[in-house]
Amino acid sequence: MIPFNKFTFDNGLRLIHHYNAVTSMVAVNLLYDVGSSDEDSDKTGLAHLMEHLMFSRTKNITKFDDVMTRVGGNSNAWTNMDVTNYYEELPAVNLETALWLESERLLNLDLDEENVEVQKNVVIEEFKQRYLNQPYGDILHLMHGLAFTRHPYQWPTIGKDIKTIESFTRDDVARFFNKHYSVDNAVMCISGNVDFDDAITLVEKWFGDIEGKPRQPRRMPQEPVQQSPRFMKHHCDVPNNMIFRTYHMCSRTHGDYQATDLLSDVLGNGTSSRFHRDLIQGTDMFSEVSASVLGSRDPGLFYIRACLAPGVDFDKANTAIDAVLNRLNTECVTQHEVDKYVNKYISNKLFEGVGYAEKASMLCAHELLWGADRINSENDKYRTLVPADIHWVASQVLNPDNCSTIFYGPDA
Repeated sequence: MIPFNKFTFDNGLRLIHHYNAVTSMVAVNLLYDVGSSDEDSDKTGLAHLMEHLMFSRTKNITKFDDVMTRVGGNSNAWTNMDVTNYYEELPAVNLETALWLESERLLNLDLDEENVEVQKNVVIEEFKQRYLNQPYGDILHLMHGLAFTRHPYQWPTIGKDIKTIESFTRDDVARFFNKHYSVDNAVMCISGNVDFDDAITLVEKWFGDIEGKPRQPRRMPQEPVQQSPRFMKHHCDVPNNMIFRTYHMCSRTHGDYQATDLLSDVLGNGTSSRFHRDLIQGTDMFSEVSASVLGSRDPGLFYIRACLAPGVDFDKANTAIDAVLNRLNTECVTQHEVDKYVNKYISNKLFEGVGYAEKASMLCAHELLWGADRINSENDKYRTLVPADIHWVASQVLNPDNCSTIFYGPDA
């Protein structure tokens, strides 16, 4: 159980507060409801570039990180397809510094031509290092580009290509910022050794007079149902041949999400999973096989990733994966498997949420999806799962017509 309080300011900013008397620190987490899926198809990568620009100068601050360091704190951020998250950790007595910095860059961010060009170059170097010059670095581009034909999830957060990032102008960036960066499009959590009333007072001081902006409802193009399997071969010089599969699945807020998540554990989580038992231990064709899910705001993807042993034929390995999936119909998931992975999930969540900063991030994410109250009932959604639930989602998700497959490597 994570105790918390909530308060919504007149301008629409939502504040979540969690008190922790054990620490002398505090975390400020500010989650903006904007990610790469909010980009236009010809302006991909703007959300991630905007994240970088938020750490550059403002009218009153030369270097954001230098200010945090001087008060004994640190800050960072991340962007995904749905949201952009900024956070600071610092001594609780210096909380006001973090709030000042967050309000300062919301009000006075310097988006001049020089600043935009500098950060564009930083992002382009990141693109090269992580996606172009890294083995398997382009796989997200390939997998999502194959699986999605209409939805903006078809491109990764970094963007489609470097040329698009190079083409961004100062006006492009300013329009994106003005459209999405607003107090009423954000959730803030303050977690640590600060009283609720003090948190309200300080947030009101630094954010209360910032006006919200008229919000336009999202009109996201929805992905049509996939009617037939898709396939791609990608030849490249990497250490191992790989098979990547994706299947369309439900969104994070859908009632089937927990069962789909547990299905990925039954198949590919740990040494007692079915992939490990049947493909790693049961054959000499694979060195690694895993399964995972994309818990996204809109319907996402169920991933299967397989690393082939040297000399193993792609088709033979692919058939072996099919055999494990087909056995779900004859060798049904047992209650023991369900209980084992439910207990593992709950244990992992308890360890993940032990720190004040982790709680801040989790509370913001839950508030944005369906309300922070859900954070204390999520485990119950898993505890009520039975084998029939797993069998149902397996029959819906792991349909061959719903599958996109990539043979990737030197022999593809």
